[in-house]
Amino acid sequence: MTADPPRRRSASPDIGPGTALRFVVLLGFLSLFGDMTYEGARSVTGPFMATLGASAVIVGTVSGLGELAGYVLRLVSGYVTDRSQRYWTAVFIGYGINLFSVPLLAFAGHWQIAAFLIVIERTGRAIRKPAGDAMLAHAASAMGRGWGFGLREAMDQTGAVIGPLIVALVLARHAGYHRAFALLGIPAALALGVLLLGQRLYPHPQNLEVRRAATPAPRHLPDAFWIYVAAGIAIALGTVDFPLAAYHFARAGVVPAVEVPLLYALAMVASAVSAPLVGRLYDRLGLGVVAGAALVPAAATPLLFLGDARLVAAGVALWGVGMGVQDATMRSAIGDIVHADHRARAYGIFDAAFGIAWFAGSALMGALYGRAPGALVAFSVSAQLAAVVCLSFAKISEKPSRR
Repeated sequence: MTADPPRRRSASPDIGPGTALRFVVLLGFLSLFGDMTYEGARSVTGPFMATLGASAVIVGTVSGLGELAGYVLRLVSGYVTDRSQRYWTAVFIGYGINLFSVPLLAFAGHWQIAAFLIVIERTGRAIRKPAGDAMLAHAASAMGRGWGFGLREAMDQTGAVIGPLIVALVLARHAGYHRAFALLGIPAALALGVLLLGQRLYPHPQNLEVRRAATPAPRHLPDAFWIYVAAGIAIALGTVDFPLAAYHFARAGVVPAVEVPLLYALAMVASAVSAPLVGRLYDRLGLGVVAGAALVPAAATPLLFLGDARLVAAGVALWGVGMGVQDATMRSAIGDIVHADHRARAYGIFDAAFGIAWFAGSALMGALYGRAPGALVAFSVSAQLAAVVCLSFAKISEKPSRR
């Protein structure tokens, strides 16, 4: 692994949108190959675990536990990154664990082994995510954070489309899940190549921040940040993880198993298209856009669990839009609200709270599904609407950069 160069305190002069755009695109390619790997695997982990004997409760719990590890550990990694400013070190370690857990699924013969690797993969993501978001927030200050995060999300989801399509092609040829997981080792290696290039070209990503004023970092995170943490908790509680939805598709016979990766690819296309558009809208209208974004998942859940094949496809598309819009707006808002010296920690706190809520919600919805899909839908929609109510208390409609 390549370590970060010695820390440099002074900002580089004349950081413009062109430099920022090149860095964001490079991070986008890193996300593209990364998502080809782990989203390709994630599109079928639910049915794959079912073939190994896992129940709906196990699938929901493992998915939630993976997200719990993938979010809670960001609290630690974000704090360490803020203190050390060694962004690339955290990203290298995280991607190394994150990416190569997927090809190892090719050797999983029991659901317990698969569950372990799923959780480990999310753990690697936890290590590198706050550092990656902080680097992006630094660079996107020169081009608009909504546009920067939205562009990265679009490239991210492009990889999340290609990966499931590769898996679907392998399954269509009756090669099996294990062969598909092994093939995903190729984009994993490409992602690490991009990572090495990025560290070489931009060794000090914190110097990409636009310095408008030499204001000292405040001692405490602002109140607006904690409002968004509360809203994030409500959103996470009600967000259905795709493996549980895919489990329902297979169990209820809504769609053939071979078409499940295609549905996931549809979700990623919807996410890729919506993220940059809503990111641009956020840059123009400000933080109030986030509240409207929380309504999208509320509309998706009833279609996913109560609809026929056509309604399920619409629900999957809305689910994908919800995922993309959340990343493009909520992460941008945190970057605008929080001082640059505290961003990695803020992302870590937000993600830790989000992950705990995601785990609790996933486990609960897995149990509710065992009783009645309608109970799952009622809980999910109620939680998403609570997020909208919470965000309304912020009463922020102006563009953050003007405040």
